[in-house]
Formats: sequence, structure tokens, C-alpha cells
Amino acid sequence: MKLNGKTAIITGGGRDIGAAVARKFASEGANLAISYFESSKGADAVVAEIEGAGGKAIAVQADLNTQAGVDKLVDAAVDAFGAVDVLVNNAGGLIARKTIAEMELSHWEAVMTLNVTSTFMMTKACLPHMSGGAIVNLASQAGRDGGGPGAVAYATAKGAVMTMTRGLAKELGPDIRVNALCPGMIDTDFHNIHTPDAGRRGFEANAPLKRQGHVDDAANFVLFLACDDSAFVTGANYDLNGGMLMS
Repeated sequence: MKLNGKTAIITGGGRDIGAAVARKFASEGANLAISYFESSKGADAVVAEIEGAGGKAIAVQADLNTQAGVDKLVDAAVDAFGAVDVLVNNAGGLIARKTIAEMELSHWEAVMTLNVTSTFMMTKACLPHMSGGAIVNLASQAGRDGGGPGAVAYATAKGAVMTMTRGLAKELGPDIRVNALCPGMIDTDFHNIHTPDAGRRGFEANAPLKRQGHVDDAANFVLFLACDDSAFVTGANYDLNGGMLMS
């Protein structure tokens, strides 16, 4: 029970990596507040599963592109559980693949807001309610290598998250540790939408571990960064890509 009695906020916790992290945290004793943007179906299912196993969780509809949405989520978590011990900034996305030549300023700004500004707002909103604990940001392999075709905006945003992680670790220590995970090819809806199947098969053929990652691979790593097992780790950006990129 590595998070027994702790309260964690997981943004985008209704599917894929976020949902896997929520289930993992609950199994380790955490109280969960998870956000969703549009459909409540996935988040409600995660909450029902956690509660069915004897845990405590709430799902909160929140647009984390806005200060009002951020405040709604944090306030709901504090009202339900009293404080915040762990923040997992998981919400984000590529939105669409666009080259610089075809990219509108509005697309660039939307990607930055979704991935970078939301992480800033969530972190700032949680700090008054954190006396210690950990923040785990979800960056990306794209922040290391520039991403695939049409992903310049997304890769730039995730690179900014990685740098923000380092800066926050210096600013918030010693009480709060801040680290990030940089996933590569994880079998999620993100890649179902944005990555052709041939690209995924090519990854499997070329990666040293010869498979795509599973959401539980990510959840296990996030748990490590959130609990005292990583008590002397802060400001780090960890690769999770089956050996496809070694930094």
C-alpha cells in the first residue's frame, strides 16, 4: 500500500494511461480524483471499478484548457479528500498532424495550451493544497527526438514539459518532487488515431523488446515516481520506449 491514505489527482484519468494509473494508485491505497473532458463513460467506469474494490474515487468533468476548469477539478478533490499529495499531469494530445507550412497559429496555440499551459495551471492550483508529495508529468519520446511527421507543435510542447519538470524540481524541493515520464509507442487510442498500423508494426520489428508498450508499463513507472520508492529522485525525465530511443 505505497500510497495508503494519500490523495491523487490524475488528469485525463478516464482512458488509456490515465485510467491505468488510476487503477494502480487505487490498488496501492490512494484516494483518486480523475478528470475527463467530454464523455464521462470511461471515467465513470474507472470510478465504479475502484469503488467496487473498496477504494475511493471521484470523476470530475473539467476543461483543463481554462482556469475555471482547473479550479473546478482541484476544488472537487480538496472538498472530497481534504488535500493533494500527488498530481499526475496526464492530459494532453497531438490534436492533429500538421506541418509548419500548413499550420495555423490557432493550432499551435491549442497544442501549447493543452500540453504546457494546462500543466502549469494544474501545478499552480495544487500547490496551496500540497504540504509535500510528488508531481508526475507525462511528456513524450517526441520531446526527445522531435516526433513523427506533422508533430512539430506536439514535440515542442512535450519538450517544454520536460524542461518545466526540471525547473519545478529545483523550485519545489525539498518538499515536493517533480519528475516526468516520456512514453514512446504505447498501445493506446493516441496511436490508434494518429499512427498508421504499418508504423506500429515497424516499431515492433525494430525495437529491442519487440513489442509495443502496455498502459500498465506506464502505470507501474508513474507509481514508482509518485511514491517513496523514488524518494531521492527529482527533476528526471524517464524514457519508456522498449529501447527504441536511448538517451
